[in-house]
Amino acid sequence: MKQLIENKVEELISREFCLSRNCLREDRTVFSIKPDTKQPYLRILAYKNCIVVCSSEELSGRLREILQGKSRDEIFELPFVYGQTIHYVPDYGHCQYASVHFQYRCDVLLDEEILALQGLTGFDHSLVFEEDGSTAARAVCIAGDGKDIIGIAGASGTSVDSFWEVGVDVREKYRGEGVGTYLVSRLTNELTERDIVPFYSASVTNIGSQRTAHRSGYIPMWVDTFGTILDGSSVYDDIVGRIKY
Repeated sequence: MKQLIENKVEELISREFCLSRNCLREDRTVFSIKPDTKQPYLRILAYKNCIVVCSSEELSGRLREILQGKSRDEIFELPFVYGQTIHYVPDYGHCQYASVHFQYRCDVLLDEEILALQGLTGFDHSLVFEEDGSTAARAVCIAGDGKDIIGIAGASGTSVDSFWEVGVDVREKYRGEGVGTYLVSRLTNELTERDIVPFYSASVTNIGSQRTAHRSGYIPMWVDTFGTILDGSSVYDDIVGRIKY
């Protein structure tokens, strides 16, 4: 299972950061080019001992000059780097899911069954509907208190087959009761029983979400930054301007 997870992770990363999987096993900073962007672009990744700096072609040369000899922390502390996300995968040797008593109603919906929830709002990390009524969610685990939905863990597909990203939302009134942990654990179990490998993402500033990941039996696997479009709209553009080619 460990090797399967690693293969899924590396396949996703290699696609998103435009490089070969072999590069991800190197102990150095790797520079890659994102070919499908017409604007200055930058995104950074830390995986094992490898750092990946993915940028648009026009920025690549200057970034190589600036980042030459920089450590991982120095690279991630660059002033033109935007938000960082920790991505977790299940630690199957320490899975927290168990069919313990859960005081709220819990239902699992898959694919077209999810469309019955159209119009539901307030669950931006787990279930979002587009204007046409569609959603990227492929599976959801819902907690209900009476007629009210109080929490949702949802999973959406990625470009890698059977590798789905999990997110969770719990209404503020019900936080601190373990609802999020139960939903993520339950959804993880449902997915793995269907031969789907889940992963979980949390902002480095969202300690509550990170705790949910830990309590649900997940361990950190890689960290990346937002894909930053350096088009002059940033409040840090005076700094960004210093790296322009």
